[in-house]
Amino acid sequence: MAAGSCLLLLLLPSLVTASHSPPGCKIRITSKGLDLVKQEGLRFVEQELQNITVSDLHGNEGQFQYNISQVKVTDLQLAFSDLNFQPQQHLVFNIKNASISLRFRRQLLYWFFYDIGSINASADGVHIYTVLQLAKDEAGRLKISNMTCNASIARMHAGFSGTLRKVYEFLSTFIITGMRFLLSQQICPSLEHASLVLLNSLLDTVPVRNYVDEHIGIDYSLLRDPSISTDTLDLDFKGMFFPRVREDQELENHAVEPVIKETERMVYVAFSEYFFDSAMHSYFQAGVLTIELQGEKVPKDLEVLLRATFFGTIFMLSPSVDAPLRLMLQVSAPPRCIIKPSGTSVSVSAFLNISLVPPDRPPVQLSSMAMETKLSAKVFLQGKALRVQLDLRRYGWGTMGAWGESPPHPTHSCFLLSRFRIYSKQSALESLALFSLQAPLKTLLQLTIMPIINERTKKGVQIPLPEGMDFTREVVTNHAGFLTVGADLHFSKGLREVIEKYRPVPTAAAYSSSWTPEPSLDPSSL
Repeated sequence: MAAGSCLLLLLLPSLVTASHSPPGCKIRITSKGLDLVKQEGLRFVEQELQNITVSDLHGNEGQFQYNISQVKVTDLQLAFSDLNFQPQQHLVFNIKNASISLRFRRQLLYWFFYDIGSINASADGVHIYTVLQLAKDEAGRLKISNMTCNASIARMHAGFSGTLRKVYEFLSTFIITGMRFLLSQQICPSLEHASLVLLNSLLDTVPVRNYVDEHIGIDYSLLRDPSISTDTLDLDFKGMFFPRVREDQELENHAVEPVIKETERMVYVAFSEYFFDSAMHSYFQAGVLTIELQGEKVPKDLEVLLRATFFGTIFMLSPSVDAPLRLMLQVSAPPRCIIKPSGTSVSVSAFLNISLVPPDRPPVQLSSMAMETKLSAKVFLQGKALRVQLDLRRYGWGTMGAWGESPPHPTHSCFLLSRFRIYSKQSALESLALFSLQAPLKTLLQLTIMPIINERTKKGVQIPLPEGMDFTREVVTNHAGFLTVGADLHFSKGLREVIEKYRPVPTAAAYSSSWTPEPSLDPSSL
């Protein structure tokens, strides 16, 4: 028994770690962001309530027979509404003291008098209390998993006119009571369909697992259900890239978990080093981190310098002296991202093979050298796409030696340092001979290789937001091990526009509501 207890204690830390995988990407929506969602959501609710379908009402009271049909909502006043966070997984949408104006067709028979026309009515003191439960579905997508709704109408009035006005007013209690019941019974089913079907179709536009380009894809599946406090909604995404040649590949996350403390902006998106590391690891696994320059693509000044550096070797290769040069740059290990408060950098190790390529003959290798560089990385948003631009020219100050120069003043130690050095894989003597190539090869990287890399990453990767919602006024802030993007939101498309674009096609198994009432034909039973 004691041995079993000890074993459980030893396994407990690993079980806790497995149950709480750190996210590579984290999104926080604040109460300010929720206010914007409320404005757009209120317009959507008004549109849904205007499409309410009310069953026909007919019955009799003594010699009085009536039929009410073609009920239509003509106006809505939803002046008092709130959308709030409710811990742990809920959003509460509350509408108070609203009014709904109706118009319907009447057919009345009293003894030998028959009347037909329309009636204008209004429902006042409408109260709708809705609670939406948010959860992660099996695919890792955010969904509205459940909804509870309560709707009531305090008062209802109808305006009558015509020769039978007195009769209408005498019997209006039956008609108005029945209409109030039928209308209140249709509010919640309409909002249930709007939430569980239409709004969930909008959430389906959030990218979960899709391709970034022809080489890699991104997995934005949720790791767990959303966490909701009174002021924020936090979403933990896997945030892992994968090579398309091995889509089932998993890269273990050992990076620092992003922590978002700010609440001033509408939304915050945090990315850990793991997010960027998995992208570079996937490109490495896809075998695309190789660049070849040959013949005229090699800058002329560099070609002259290389031929002078390896003059002895080339001279011994006569008649291949005039053969074109080929430079093959191949990354030797997955690059690593380093995020610090002072900036973001990417460490890269690569091999550079320099060869002569005589016509109709095998290539002749002149040198194989190792390269180590630390690139400065600028991370920014363009629309909803996160982009990274690499640069080798941004210098700071580091330690004395091959990596840089000594700092002129201690206050400059926070500057980001771009590093570059080369050395021979064969001997230390050849490394000394290659020292003169360090500056020209660095220039080659910056002017020739870096534009190629930045062009490949120009498209960026989309941040998981629904279609029609975009960022504005973005600010990128670096922390130790992760960075955050604080922004405001705006709707470039209305909810209705996006929902209509992706509206689910009706099937034989039509949507059925848990609130569907049996229409009463006899108002006296109401």
